[in-house]
Amino acid sequence: MSEEKNQNEEIKEEIPKTNEVSNKEFEELNDRYKRLFAEFENYKKRTQKESLNKYAEITGDVVSSILPVMDNLEKAALVKTEDTNYQEGVKMVVKQFSDVLSKFGIVEIETIGKRFDPELHEAVSHIEDSEKQEQEIVEEYRKGYKIGNKVIRHSMVIVAN
Repeated sequence: MSEEKNQNEEIKEEIPKTNEVSNKEFEELNDRYKRLFAEFENYKKRTQKESLNKYAEITGDVVSSILPVMDNLEKAALVKTEDTNYQEGVKMVVKQFSDVLSKFGIVEIETIGKRFDPELHEAVSHIEDSEKQEQEIVEEYRKGYKIGNKVIRHSMVIVAN
């Protein structure tokens, strides 16, 4: 038993006492802590940004496959019919579809009256019109959509001048 006591005392002597840390050691440890903390904060921000980008990418992929359905519903809502209840029902479905897209952060790209932007628009035709500004969009063939800054589908437009 006395042998165990001697070993315990030797171990205690080898362990530095916490109140015997020098200012230099403290500063080094503090600096190391601050660097690790900053690295961790940067890691959290980076992974959060990556997950948001991944969400936008996946949502965009799914929505891009559904957009032709929306196009057809909008065309159906414009068809003249004597059955006003049917026409109103189609318009309600279009609104519901649009609301669901908005819920997921998907917005239509503005076109008519705006300046042509190749990042957002796809020009399918060009006209000369002295009443319009240069590169002004005068007609939209197909709506474009985006989520955040990511374009899901470019707008197909006619551009003046």
